[in-house]
Amino acid sequence: MNTAKTLMLMAALTALFMIAGQAMGGQQGMIIALLLALGLNFFAYWNSDKMALAMNRAREVSVAEAPDLHSLVAGLAGRAGLPKPKVYVIDDPTPNAFATGRNPENAAVAATTGILQMLSERELRGVMAHELAHVKHRDILISTISATMAGAISALANFAVMFGGRDEEGRPANPIAGIAVALLAPLAASLIQMAISRAREFEADRGGAEIAGDPNALADALMKIDAFARGIPMPTAEAHPETGQMMIMNPLSGGGLRGLFSTHPATEERVARLRALARGG
Repeated sequence: MNTAKTLMLMAALTALFMIAGQAMGGQQGMIIALLLALGLNFFAYWNSDKMALAMNRAREVSVAEAPDLHSLVAGLAGRAGLPKPKVYVIDDPTPNAFATGRNPENAAVAATTGILQMLSERELRGVMAHELAHVKHRDILISTISATMAGAISALANFAVMFGGRDEEGRPANPIAGIAVALLAPLAASLIQMAISRAREFEADRGGAEIAGDPNALADALMKIDAFARGIPMPTAEAHPETGQMMIMNPLSGGGLRGLFSTHPATEERVARLRALARGG
């Protein structure tokens, strides 16, 4: 069900991209927009992991530096039937973690020093299993494409309103329509991107629980992380909000509309689903 929903949402993003391209230059603009999207996605496919790790100031750690973390990740990767990913640490007291990489053969997991210090070994297993589930489901590719498309839609919409769109015959388009596209297309793209991220988080929770064999471990970890990190922003994520959707917990500060614009489901709902799994529900 979530896979079908994700495909539908990706189709909606593509449609928005075409609308923004058409507002910029009619049918020709639409074609240019799609070619631009292909180029951006090609670049993101090959470089998204390096970009995400660099933006979060993650450093790769050797087995000698973090033997326990390496052993934990290796064991979970074996249970999941995955190659062992590279292991990174982020020097940040905020508890969080993420996975990146275009496929299981080129994956990496990263954890903050805060989460390594806060969680028990059992809880950390639940978190790392969640991240490996993202790798197994190839969610990183989906999130990269959705983030790239959403960013490109915003750029195209702004370009259209700044320089004026054109219709099929090259005449200036309706300026009111251009402004409407510039305002509504980026908002719609952001909402679609967030819906994709929330759907994949539920799947990673379920997959991580299966890999670790202990749904309550992840549930306990989520409750502990949420209690500590609620309202406390992660500086690197605030500087690069496009990476926020990758984290196990939303690292971005929010206001009254946080639930609507959050890239993650409510912690309470995630925990409830995991508790139900533990009960066999």
